[in-house]
Amino acid sequence: MLALFLRFFVWNHLTKIILLGGLTISVKNLQIFYVVILVAATVGLAVATGFPLGQKAASASSTYNGHTSQQYNTTANGSGEINSSAPSGVMYTTKFECGSIFAGEGPLRPGHYDTDISIFNKEGSAATVLWNAVVNNGPTSDAIMINLGAQNSTGITCQDIRKVLSDYSDNFLEGFVIMNSPFNSVLQSPSGTVISGGSYDTNPLVVQAFYTANALDTLPHEVIVDKIAFYIIQDYTGKIPKSMIRTALDVSVPSTLGKVSNTEDTVKQVLARQFNLTSDELPKVIVRISSINVGVGALIDDHAISLSTVSPQLTP
Repeated sequence: MLALFLRFFVWNHLTKIILLGGLTISVKNLQIFYVVILVAATVGLAVATGFPLGQKAASASSTYNGHTSQQYNTTANGSGEINSSAPSGVMYTTKFECGSIFAGEGPLRPGHYDTDISIFNKEGSAATVLWNAVVNNGPTSDAIMINLGAQNSTGITCQDIRKVLSDYSDNFLEGFVIMNSPFNSVLQSPSGTVISGGSYDTNPLVVQAFYTANALDTLPHEVIVDKIAFYIIQDYTGKIPKSMIRTALDVSVPSTLGKVSNTEDTVKQVLARQFNLTSDELPKVIVRISSINVGVGALIDDHAISLSTVSPQLTP
């Protein structure tokens, strides 16, 4: 529409000028003159309306491990500055749980909790990662820089988190680890190469958090047990199977350190629970202890594990 308007406007007024002035111009020269004026008018109109003559930012999407990522090509305006509408980097945020809870102080059940964060650079070039830890209702650490090579991985553990928090002394701490990866960085890797580029993947890293928890009422610990070998000489209740009479048997019970106990009564209490014997029936069961051995056992170590993939967020 703009070209048709300019063509009509220029040709109409140019014809009037030629007729009124009595000028004699050949058709070929007239066409050349018309083209020059048309081009000049188009450029002038573009400048007047602020039409962007620089490059445009292009983007393309891709998918990795179920997450959609976006690629941006940065552009420069007339002054050579980077287009401010393009993101400056990408941020990953994940929760951490570290340490032990021994009683009912919370915020979780008694147990031991651990977090292991893995970071994989899936790009074909090196990447800079800046991470810091934020403790719930507590301090925030300084940022730690990681120069991660192409197709390389690294990890952040509870030990690393406590270290950047100046060896945080509480038994249990929880909060968030924040990881930033800038697209254009003046930071240098150990080899001195400046990490920068013009095409950015909005999900350049694979960040996964692995959690383990032991939610026992008490933490697993070693206990001393007594292994008692015995015989059932006679059973006048008729509740104990005859195959167990005068047969070598054994039972393991927690050792009562510092206490005097009757070993036969201990064995009878175990038999009472197993065969539903009453307190009046226990004297009718005659047992004979053959030996007692002391051993070391452990409580059941009931672990729970989970894995979480962290999604990225663009930073302005």
